[in-house]
Amino acid sequence: MRRGIRGITATALVAGLALAATACGGGDSGSGGDSGGELSGTVTFWDTSNDAEKATYRKLAEGFQKEHPKVHVKYVNVPFGDANAKFKNAAGGNSGAPDVMRTEVAWVADFANLGYLAPLDGTPALDKTDDYLPQAVGSTKFKGKTYAAPQVIDTLGLFYNKKLLKDAGVEVPKTFDELAKAAKKIKAKTGATALYLRGDDPYWFLPYLYGEGGDMVNARDKVVEIDDGAGVRAFKTIKGLVDSKAAVTDATDGQENQLKALKDGTVAMAVDGPWDIEGARAGKAFKDKKNLGVAPVPGGSTAQGSPQGGWNLSVYAGSKNLQASYAFVKYMSSAEVQQQTNEKLSLLPTRKSVYEVPAVKSNEMVQFFKPAVDGAVQRPWIAEGNSLFEPVKVQMNKVLTGAASPEQAAKATGDAYRKLLKDYK
Repeated sequence: MRRGIRGITATALVAGLALAATACGGGDSGSGGDSGGELSGTVTFWDTSNDAEKATYRKLAEGFQKEHPKVHVKYVNVPFGDANAKFKNAAGGNSGAPDVMRTEVAWVADFANLGYLAPLDGTPALDKTDDYLPQAVGSTKFKGKTYAAPQVIDTLGLFYNKKLLKDAGVEVPKTFDELAKAAKKIKAKTGATALYLRGDDPYWFLPYLYGEGGDMVNARDKVVEIDDGAGVRAFKTIKGLVDSKAAVTDATDGQENQLKALKDGTVAMAVDGPWDIEGARAGKAFKDKKNLGVAPVPGGSTAQGSPQGGWNLSVYAGSKNLQASYAFVKYMSSAEVQQQTNEKLSLLPTRKSVYEVPAVKSNEMVQFFKPAVDGAVQRPWIAEGNSLFEPVKVQMNKVLTGAASPEQAAKATGDAYRKLLKDYK
């Protein structure tokens, strides 16, 4: 999950246009999906990968053309922070939507609920489904149908600069309390701040919440949980780390600022995911790639946990070239392509068989992140799931700037959830 601002809420206009978008073709996808049994036409692919990943994804996507010479893949890289709103605007307006989109896991239920995604059950897009990790499948389902193919799975870990921690004489912290206690030593011995704390993206709030034994909501019982004691303690933790100068933070541009601080060695640690491994290793602090360590995200006072994230491949319901789009999804989620993605970018596959490939099995980041993914916390895969982040983002900013107390922030977030989720207690 990654890695920009979440929580864009669908407007009434967008929702009202959903049915029309499904019924009518959209975009400039070309004329034919099947000509005499051979796929043809254009498949427009919106890729939401970051700067360190996009060249690889472009090459992989264009490789589909070798298997299907009459199909042209129109590759478009769409910045993650813009992609949700851009897709909704295009799909809702029935103009310019892609045929296939690399869709963040929290978006699938939202887009499907609006009628923007084609069900993939019974289509060539879903190939060898028994090979998928069970936990990767959850985010592809909505109301009994499948609206995406799992492509990458991830979670958060603690990236750390081995040299800085060694020079400071501290161990990798297992809890945020240990991290706060080590911060003064790290600063005194190395000049670096202990942690970069993402204050701009509420996804990064979840390990603090899980660490206190809490959650956003209980979707099964339809209960809001974020405003209980665990939520208050989570807000207190982030405030304490920043106030004590154990952590630095920003209200904007956290993705870029965190990665730069880690690469430059101005911070010793950062909570991040596999998507930033190659980006981090490009920095001067990691000229020796072995200097980058990855450990579990520190725990809180009662537990330890990171959210399950990842990316799926979805097909626009209004595509004019559905057959070629299904084939493209099958190709991009295949074991072969997932293996190449892992070998080039260290991203985690969603297929069990890929983990048996020696080159993948021996990947040091797979060795850490696969067990972390196996123990990651499932988020509520509900249509409103993506919108749960915006109230957290607002209250994180208020807590970190002193505009609200942790107690006020937790209550305000819970109140916002109950307005959004009308039937939740």
